[in-house]
Amino acid sequence: MALSISSSIFGGGGGAAAAVKSMKKQSILEGQQMKMKTKTKNVKCEFGGEKSIKSSSPETPKLEIGSPIIVIEAPKVLKTAASVPCLRANSGLLKPGDVGRIISRKPKDVWAVRLSIGTYLIDAKYFKPLEID
Repeated sequence: MALSISSSIFGGGGGAAAAVKSMKKQSILEGQQMKMKTKTKNVKCEFGGEKSIKSSSPETPKLEIGSPIIVIEAPKVLKTAASVPCLRANSGLLKPGDVGRIISRKPKDVWAVRLSIGTYLIDAKYFKPLEID
């Protein structure tokens, strides 16, 4: 008997559950409407189709993957180009005049350079393209 009384209070069995479901639907619809009101910006990226990656800075126009380089100034610290990079103090490991070959380009004009002592990430201000005649 208690069941019939409580169900009659809430408008006949399941009325409370229906009210909760309608409130959930309403909150979901409001959330979707808020998402629709937010402004979105589409950005289109295109690939130029060049086979070599070139530097965008004016002082290093001839740098591309595979090109030889010569070190003009030795950095104080070297960062390895391994999957887990390591910083090493340059205590004579890399000297001006050392030559290497560019392996890849990294963000902010940093290049992975293969040298005789290993592969390191070096900023372009420390080397220049090697002119081979």
